Amino acid sequence: MLVAFSVTPIGAGEEVGELVAEAVRVVRESGLPNHTDAMFTTVEGDTWDQVLAVVRDAVAAVEARSPRVSLVLKADARPGEGRMEAKVASVERHLAGGA
Repeated sequence: MLVAFSVTPIGAGEEVGELVAEAVRVVRESGLPNHTDAMFTTVEGDTWDQVLAVVRDAVAAVEARSPRVSLVLKADARPGEGRMEAKVASVERHLAGGA
């Protein structure tokens, strides 16, 4: 199960990096495999409940300091581990001309 999500504080001003960092901290402390880039944080887990609990807690961390929070979420509900790396590796193989 992969879930990519973005938490955006609304009404907290233009500089929201500190608040977004609170959400990322929750994800990293979860112990689940994760990756953060400029737009999303991706979390990998075994079940919906496991992954969505992390998303819920990340949103709650931002809600504690912002009057409103926007959440964008995309999920890939397919079993297996190491899929974050495997999906990227597949694309890189194709870019390199491999099968």
